[in-house]
Formats: sequence, structure tokens, C-alpha cells
Amino acid sequence: MTWIKPSFLWMMYRCGWGTKEGQEVVLAVEIDRSGLEWALAHAELSHYVRGVHPDQASWRRSLRTAPARVQWDPERDLDLNPLPYRSLQLGLSGEASRRYADEWTVSVRDVTPLAREVHAAVRAGERERAAALLPVETPLDLAAPRPVRDGSSAPGR
Repeated sequence: MTWIKPSFLWMMYRCGWGTKEGQEVVLAVEIDRSGLEWALAHAELSHYVRGVHPDQASWRRSLRTAPARVQWDPERDLDLNPLPYRSLQLGLSGEASRRYADEWTVSVRDVTPLAREVHAAVRAGERERAAALLPVETPLDLAAPRPVRDGSSAPGR
């Protein structure tokens, strides 16, 4: 499964500012909005939620067949501490993974130097400078879920 992590600071938490073994290179992958919308419309939540799913067995079946899964993890601050709100993590497999690689990817940039620069500013106590270096992230406004597959609303919605 390939994971999309739209939050820069959450990604820094995950890769330790690009210092964890095997995670020394940090890439920013820009994808087409229609691809993201497709993945979200065909995604299932990574965990069972009473009231969203009829029962756990239905959720498990949907999770097994969904080409994408939605997970919400705590957003992070400059010290990589959890904040009281969450950021999306979007897992892609099967058809979604193929579409991501072959159709949705617009650009790939190495942001390792940026990760190191922000981390150095944080370590030096230059919080305003570190914050000013962060990529601009804005909430994504999406339309209401629309029916997919068998005419039911999109899974996990």
C-alpha cells in the first residue's frame, strides 16, 4: 500500500525530519485533484465506526475490496508534538495505486533540503523562521460524496 500524507509536519514526524534509516529522502508528490477525489470517493475508513457502517462484518468486507483507505492521525506542531486535530492519511492499493503512479502524478520534487532547513531552524529556536519556511497547506473543499459502485454512497462516507 502506498500512503499519501498531505501534511508536511506529519510527514516530518513520520520520517524524523528525513533522518530515519531508509527515509532520508523526502519527496513532495503533486497529484491531480480529480485523482484525489476519485481515491476519496472509492475509499473506506481504516477503522470501524458505529453509525457509519452497518456492522463490523460489512466494514471488513468493504475494507478488503476498497482500492483506498482513509486514516486520520493527529496533526503535528513544529516540535512534532500532536495537535488536537487530525490530518488525512490516504492509503492506495490495487487500482488506486496504479492510477496514482500512471495517471494522477503531476510532479515529484525532492524537499529533503527544505526538511533539513526547517529542522535546523527549529533546533536553533528560530520558530518564526521555521514556520515561515513551511509549505502553505489549505483545507480542501470537496463536494458531498456521490454514489459509486452499486449505487450506494461512497464507502466510509
